[in-house]
Amino acid sequence: MDLIADKNNRWDLDLSIIIPVKDEEKNISRLAKEVGMVMNAALWSWECLWLDDGSTDNTLSELQQINAKDSRHQFIALSRNYGQSAALYTGFGCARGEILVTLDGDGQNDPKDIPVLVRRLLEDNADMVNGFRRKRRDTFIRKVSSRIGNAFRNWVTNEQIHDVGCSLRVFRHRCVENIPVFKGMHRFLPTLIRISGCSVILEMPVNHRPRRYGQTKYGIHNRLWVGLMDTLAVRWMQTRMVYPEIKTSSLNKEKERTYMFSKPRLRGPQTR
Repeated sequence: MDLIADKNNRWDLDLSIIIPVKDEEKNISRLAKEVGMVMNAALWSWECLWLDDGSTDNTLSELQQINAKDSRHQFIALSRNYGQSAALYTGFGCARGEILVTLDGDGQNDPKDIPVLVRRLLEDNADMVNGFRRKRRDTFIRKVSSRIGNAFRNWVTNEQIHDVGCSLRVFRHRCVENIPVFKGMHRFLPTLIRISGCSVILEMPVNHRPRRYGQTKYGIHNRLWVGLMDTLAVRWMQTRMVYPEIKTSSLNKEKERTYMFSKPRLRGPQTR
């Protein structure tokens, strides 16, 4: 397949794969090898950004060794644990790829699905392709709680996303340049991308694998009430964001493009 990045645009690479991790010392080496094998076969230019979100084990040491073997694997160690959303947003800001890919660092997402989602994005000229885990390899309680949470988020935000919690996603870099950032942002990425003006969002089934080592960082107690409040906040943003569309202008196309991708605006009090 042809290279994605236009030689004349501002992106240096075709793809940036962004992986937030916390205390995943036993999982990341294997995952890095899988990512490398898949991406080398795909023939796109790429980098993999590992965001160490305040790990207390040997995760950082493992990332340093991975980087020493292959400089396409870059790492960023945050000063403390800020949460998955902050780690992802840091990755968005540091990434050099025209297309961004996100996946979990626990190895449950399958890197082999990355080229499939990217090709779907390109062929359908979509803004985002969100994976959904058709056969989840999780506990019964976790699957049920996620299904309830997903249904509630869809109901409140008027969305129809099968699996908002799936971390394997592919989207265009421009779609996340100015999305609202808050703790819990990662659970609403398709909706926030739509709010930002990128409306072509597709879904594809992806493989989901059992976790080999360690335990999940999320449970019912640390997601239920916070998730409820975040959902209401996102709904508020849906009703208050405004994006003026340019009919015509004397600006050159680059200036006009800069305006169209400037920061979202909140609707203020109406005077008329």
